[in-house]
Amino acid sequence: MTYTQLSISAVIIAIIFDLVIFRTMLLRRKVFWTSYAIIIIFQLVSNGILTGFRIVRYNGKAILGSSTPLDRAPAFLGDGRIAFAPVEDLFFGFSLVLLTLVTWVWLGGLGIQREPRSGPPHSKVAKFFD
Repeated sequence: MTYTQLSISAVIIAIIFDLVIFRTMLLRRKVFWTSYAIIIIFQLVSNGILTGFRIVRYNGKAILGSSTPLDRAPAFLGDGRIAFAPVEDLFFGFSLVLLTLVTWVWLGGLGIQREPRSGPPHSKVAKFFD
């Protein structure tokens, strides 16, 4: 399976978890998209550094764009890349953020740890994991 296929599958799975399985409906909330807009900026910066300086390299056969020779950096924009990184990185980042927030909202809806506390878990947590 290619990186492209895996990243698209991850997006589909994350959307199904949000809208169908856990029904948190984050994708329908303006606050999610506002938060994600902030997150994506920092994702592009970190991906740009790692890929632009060739710390991370991608096989051109596994991504939408092509690989670049070892003696030069990949394109900043174009050839399937945004800020040097393959566009698939954005798909994976979206999936990770969405799945994390879906889990957080879902567990919060169960009443698990609404306020930070020290000590053993309160009864709702213990019942959930028993």
